[in-house]
Amino acid sequence: MSINAPNTFESRLGGLTVTGRAHSLSAWFVLALRLMMGVAFLNAGLSKLLGPEPFSAQGYLLYGVNEASPLLGLYTWMGSTPWFVAFVDVAVPFGQVAIGLGLLVGLLTRLAAFFGALMMFLFYFGNWSVEHGLINGDFAYLLVFLALAAFGAGRILGLDALVERYQVDGEPLVERYPALDYVLG
Repeated sequence: MSINAPNTFESRLGGLTVTGRAHSLSAWFVLALRLMMGVAFLNAGLSKLLGPEPFSAQGYLLYGVNEASPLLGLYTWMGSTPWFVAFVDVAVPFGQVAIGLGLLVGLLTRLAAFFGALMMFLFYFGNWSVEHGLINGDFAYLLVFLALAAFGAGRILGLDALVERYQVDGEPLVERYPALDYVLG
């Protein structure tokens, strides 16, 4: 299969090359995943910010983490450290809102997907349960976030496409500042 064929992608990692060919409907499914995760995270963040009680992660960190979790000690430390609890109490709800909004409008999508994947990684180990295998919803969402980043989901009816085309002195913004490629897309 030619690398330049439409809808073809290729990656090399550790001496192994994988090549795939996406279906023409793939962009719609990637867009649907981006919007689904955007709505889910925006809703989760807003429910914490607008709920009847102030959000606090301390109860979850100290008492909600599965005792079988290999990171139980880390979560106990987090829940027992006042400055860290204060940080998480702000970072989680506002982070979820920012991730949700970023995904919904397709702006800074890779950055939003990175932080979404990081949150899901922490939820995965906090909700650790392997009775039915290592794969659960938290792990699946982590992979969805990584896929959104890999497929450049913000370029599909998203503001990232506009930002990437924006020109400064006749030069596209991402060519002038290549590091933007890590947060846009």
